[in-house]
Amino acid sequence: MGAAVEGALKANPRHVPTLLLLAENHLDGENYDSSLKALAEVTQVNPWHPDAWAFRAVLAHLRHDTAAETAARDSALKFAPANPRVDHLIGRKLSEKYRFAEGAARQRQALKFDPGYLPAKAQLASDLLRLGQEDEGWQLADEVNALDGYDVAAFNLVTLRDTMRKYAALTNAHFLVRMDSREAAIYGPRVLELLAAARTRLTAKYGLQLAERTTVEIFASQKDFGVRTFGMPDNPGYLGVCFGSVITANSPAANRGNPVNWEAVLWHEFGHVVTLTLTKNKMPRWLSEGISTYEERQANPAWGERLTPRYREMILEQDLVPIERLSAAFLTPKTPLHLQFAYYEASLVVEFLIERFGLDRVQAILRDLGEGAFINDALEKHTTRLASLEKDFAEFARAKANALAPGLDFTKPDFEGAATITATNLLSRLLGGGEETPKRPAGPASEAQMLKWAEGRPANYWALRYLAAKHVGAKDWSAAKAPLEKLVTEYPTQKGRDSAYALLTLAHRSLGETNLERGVLLRWVEHDAEAAEANLRLLELGTAAGDWTEVQKAARRYLAVNPLVPAPYRHLARAAEKTGNPPLAIDAWRTQLELDPPNPPDIHFQLARLLEPTDPTASRRHVLRALEDAPRHRDALELLLKLPPGPKSADAAAQP
Repeated sequence: MGAAVEGALKANPRHVPTLLLLAENHLDGENYDSSLKALAEVTQVNPWHPDAWAFRAVLAHLRHDTAAETAARDSALKFAPANPRVDHLIGRKLSEKYRFAEGAARQRQALKFDPGYLPAKAQLASDLLRLGQEDEGWQLADEVNALDGYDVAAFNLVTLRDTMRKYAALTNAHFLVRMDSREAAIYGPRVLELLAAARTRLTAKYGLQLAERTTVEIFASQKDFGVRTFGMPDNPGYLGVCFGSVITANSPAANRGNPVNWEAVLWHEFGHVVTLTLTKNKMPRWLSEGISTYEERQANPAWGERLTPRYREMILEQDLVPIERLSAAFLTPKTPLHLQFAYYEASLVVEFLIERFGLDRVQAILRDLGEGAFINDALEKHTTRLASLEKDFAEFARAKANALAPGLDFTKPDFEGAATITATNLLSRLLGGGEETPKRPAGPASEAQMLKWAEGRPANYWALRYLAAKHVGAKDWSAAKAPLEKLVTEYPTQKGRDSAYALLTLAHRSLGETNLERGVLLRWVEHDAEAAEANLRLLELGTAAGDWTEVQKAARRYLAVNPLVPAPYRHLARAAEKTGNPPLAIDAWRTQLELDPPNPPDIHFQLARLLEPTDPTASRRHVLRALEDAPRHRDALELLLKLPPGPKSADAAAQP
C-alpha cells in the first residue's frame, strides 16, 4: 500500500483520496501528528471535506479535547447537517480503537439522521456484540442481512448465530463461557478454573474492582472464530481477542498441527479485560499487549514471548522500535517475525517500567489513560521525559540482549554458503518440520569450510547448531550429544520446534539412555509450555517408573495444549488412583468416555470399580454398560455379583 500511495502522490501531490487514505493509515498506527499533516493537505484542496473533518474529530476525541471534537464534527456536517456518513466514520474509527461504547453512540446518531443507513446499522450490530449486548446486536445483524443479502459480514454473523445456539453455556458468578458442548464436557471446568485464577490474581495486582461478568466464547472452528471476531472467516494467526468484557478464542481443535497452550492464551486475554476495563478501552495497543504478554511470563515462566537469538540480533542491530511508534509495529510489521517481536518488545517495555519505576506508576498511567490522558503525557507524568525514557529503555533492552546465554558466542559466519549454519530451521527440519535450507545445497568445498569454521568455535551458538544437525543427520547420536548438551546448558530457556532439547532427548532415546532422556525432558518442559510431545514421553516414562506424581504433572501440562485426546486422561486416571485420589480418577475416566475411546467397556468397568464404595447405584449402571458391549468381561461379572440388586420394575414387583 505504501508503494501505491507514494506513486499516486508523486503523480498528483494533491490527490485527496490518497491523502485521506494516508491520514487514516497514520491514525491507525497511532502516528497522530503525521495524520494531522496529511489532513491539513486535504483541507488545502477542499476546506470542508467531510471525511477530513471526521478524522479530525476522531483525533480530537483521542486527545480528550471535547471542544475540538465538537467543532470538527460541526465542520464535517456544515453543508449536509444530516449526513449519516460523518458519524458512521467517526464511530467506526473509534471502534477500531476499541472504544466500542463511544463508537456505538455515533452509529446511533447516524441512524437518527437516516434509519436506513446500513453501514451504520451493520457497525452498530458489531459494536453491540463486542460489548456483550447480544440481543440487540443479533437483531440488528438480522435486519442488515434481510435488507442486504450481499452484506457478507452480516450473512456470516447470522449463520454463526445458528451454530452458537448449539453451544454449551458454563456459568459462575464472574464468567459466562460458551463453547462446543462436547468440548465443554471435556475441559470446560478447567477453563472456568483457569479464568477464576487469572481474575483473582490480576484484578488484585492492578487494583480493579471488576463488577461486570466476563463473556468468553471458545470456537472449535477457526472460521467461526474469525466471523465472530472480525466478521470474516479467513484471519489466520490469531489465537484470541479481547474487546473489554468479551473474549473470543480458538479452541485446541482449531490449532491442530500448531501446538498452542490454551491456558496461556486465556490468561493473556483476561489480562486485556483488566487493562481495558481500567482505562475504559483508552490505551494504545502496545501497552495492552505488553502487559498481557508480561503477565503471561509472571504467571508461568514457560508461557509467553521471551528473548531468543533472533530477537537478540534484532535488538542489537537497531530493529528496536521507539516506544512512541510501537503500536504501529503491530499494524505494519515487515515480516511475521517482526510481529512476534512487537509482542516481546512491548512486554519488555512493561518489564522496564515496572522494574525502573514500580508497579504503582504503571497503575497510575492506566488510571490517567482512563481519564482521557494521551499516552505520552501519562508516561512523562509518571516516569521521566519521553526522550530519556526511550534512551533508558534502549539501554535496558540491549543489556537484556547481551545477557542471553553469556557462555555462548553469537557471531555469525560471513563466508559464502554460511546460510546453512545460521538457518533458523536447521534443527527443526530434522524432526519433520521446515523446508530445506539453503534451497541450493552447498558443494563439498563449502561443506568443508563450514565444518572447519564450526569445529574451530566450540562456544559459538551457530556452530554448535550446525554440528548437532550434521551429526543427527548422520544418526551419529554419540557425537551429537556434546554440541546439544552445550546448547541446552548454556541456553536453557530455549523453546519451540527449533529447540535443541528435542534432538538431545532423541539422541538419549536412540542410545537407550532413559534416565538421561528423562532428565532432559524435565528441563525442556520447565521452559516450554507447548512441548506436548515431551510431556507425552514423560507420561510413558513416569508410568513405567511408577512416578505417579510426575505422571499427574505431565498429564496436566499436556492437557493445557491438547485436552481433546484420550491418552493423557488414561495416565491421569491411573496416577490419581495410585496416589489415593479416587475423585480425580473418576473424573479422568468419565472424560475419556467423551472422547470416543476404542475400549468403552473397560472404562465403564473402571468407573464401576471406583464408584462401588460410595455410589453403588452409579457403579451398577456402569458395570451393566460394560457388560452390554462385553458380556464375557469376567471382572465386570464378578463386580456385578457383589453389588446390591437394583430397584425392581413395577411389572416384576407384581409377579408372585
